[in-house]
Amino acid sequence: MKACVRDTALALAAVSTAVSLTACGSGAGNTSGAGSARKIGVLLPESTTARWETQDRPLLEQRIRQLCGDCTIEYANAKGDVAIQQEQMDSSIANGVDAIVLTAVDARAMGASVGKAAAAHIPVIAYDRLAEGPISGYVSFDGQEVGRLQGRALLTAMGAKAHGGRIVMMNGDPGDPNALSFKQGALSELRGKVTIAKEYDTPQWSTEAANRNMSGAIAALGAGSINGVYAANDGLAAGSIAALKANKVSPLPPVTGQDAELAAVRRIVSGDQYMTVYKPFGPEAAAGGAMAVAAARGQRLDGVATRRVKTRSGAEVPAVLLTPVPVTLATIKNTLVKDGAYTLEQICTPPLADDCHKAGLA
Repeated sequence: MKACVRDTALALAAVSTAVSLTACGSGAGNTSGAGSARKIGVLLPESTTARWETQDRPLLEQRIRQLCGDCTIEYANAKGDVAIQQEQMDSSIANGVDAIVLTAVDARAMGASVGKAAAAHIPVIAYDRLAEGPISGYVSFDGQEVGRLQGRALLTAMGAKAHGGRIVMMNGDPGDPNALSFKQGALSELRGKVTIAKEYDTPQWSTEAANRNMSGAIAALGAGSINGVYAANDGLAAGSIAALKANKVSPLPPVTGQDAELAAVRRIVSGDQYMTVYKPFGPEAAAGGAMAVAAARGQRLDGVATRRVKTRSGAEVPAVLLTPVPVTLATIKNTLVKDGAYTLEQICTPPLADDCHKAGLA
């Protein structure tokens, strides 16, 4: 755990330094228009997952304005609809934006739209999800490491049942390339140790779909025969846990998660959810905003990027990949609270007072 936090701190320091250099105009390349007003499109995928509207949007907008006081931000949320996001991309291109920050609803389906932007000489920064097409840069977390952290934690929580026990896998949206990375990472830890009794993909990361699928798994497997639940994010964890409770499953099997949503942290305190994965959104948005501003000014993105990644086409693009951090009941204080993500008052609501006291969070 200490190693993960240390690695994250080092990565964040590197990003912070690179962002500062970009803000000072140190990027190479064409900077002749650096002093003129620029327009940057920010296109996010959906509002079902809390992070997009409560974390990523305000943090991205804040960072862009910090680095480019006269930049105009054109924001849109696709509400989980590929056709709507394609229209939003077309609108951004028609409006003559200078750069686009894109979190694709469906990475493959948005490839043609990315191509249209490139044809119009508009750089696209793939944010959090590696969109297909000729993107100019990429900012995200190491998706396979997220899955590995979830898989390891689930095995730890299952104890003796980690050898031969039965689990349900509640994977993410098949159109999201991150969901595949999470799954691959998790399977690298789980395969050969537990039995995957039921497995589901979840379009649009729908909490309701996870709830229905978990109810179906319980009906097929039996209420007492599920020893663990791999849920790829906190929304899927919420839907799965609600179904387990509705079907009188007690005690609840350990359930994983991701995104460190406040509701999930409270479920960890209450014992309903075993863990989540914390991805500090501030550094991700800082890097994404810096890349967008640099791209809009015609500057090289290597001033922000810390590495390069291959896209599906085989091209290499500048990238920032940050390190995720696992969070369990024992580490809430030293991760989320220490970083200022949440206060103890936010986590420890009156109904959780006793649980917080037992956990040393009061």
